[in-house]
Amino acid sequence: MTLLAPDIDLRLDRLCLFLDVDGTLLEFAETPSGVSVDDRLRSLLERASARVDGALALVSGRSLRQLDSLFAPQKWPAAGLHGLERRDAAGVVHRHGGPDPKLDRIRPGLEAIVARHPGLILEDKGATLALHYRRAPGLADEIRREMDELLSQSGGDFHLQPGSFVLEVKPTGVSKANAIDAFLAEPPFAGRRPLFAGDDLTDLDGFAAVERHSGVSVAVGDRVAAMIQLPDPDAFHLFLDKLTQAAETIS
Repeated sequence: MTLLAPDIDLRLDRLCLFLDVDGTLLEFAETPSGVSVDDRLRSLLERASARVDGALALVSGRSLRQLDSLFAPQKWPAAGLHGLERRDAAGVVHRHGGPDPKLDRIRPGLEAIVARHPGLILEDKGATLALHYRRAPGLADEIRREMDELLSQSGGDFHLQPGSFVLEVKPTGVSKANAIDAFLAEPPFAGRRPLFAGDDLTDLDGFAAVERHSGVSVAVGDRVAAMIQLPDPDAFHLFLDKLTQAAETIS
């Protein structure tokens, strides 16, 4: 675990929290539906949210619908689909357009890849398409070549977003950074120093966003680097719990 630099102010009364989910709050499972949120994590998030006056948001590649199902009955302020959709603290949902019809040109090709390799999983999120290969990691290069070809033939404005054993087709021009910037312009996030915790390539834009705002980036695991480095989700839970306990002691 990287020691915290003495000049990093981590008092929760001055922070707002942006938290990735898979790989950061939760350990990865073999399939996207294989994860669950336990009562201990629910309690930790509720305590931390209270200490930042509600300025806590989930920032995930999952859809808002998936996040709400996973964290039910709580509905957190959240950005889903890597920033393509966002629910602000007032509960208003903002979307960057609807699903691009050109995705329909890509979907059959992805379905054909999955049919040839039963270890793969195609996750259709509506506005994005994610191909998971955690159960067939040796296919990574082949899958990347085939997906690049499908994108070049689609005529759409898409790019491949790599993640942990996943490649996701998503529209260009929108990222987790856009969602974080939008939250920071609104209460209760405005005026607070942002902290973003993530674990993968999908989170680099979020790290850059909070650092532009003189905030704090926290990397969980060894896939990416940030101002603070923690080994796994359990270590991040401990980190957040310590910050929360410190704030509770002061109050």
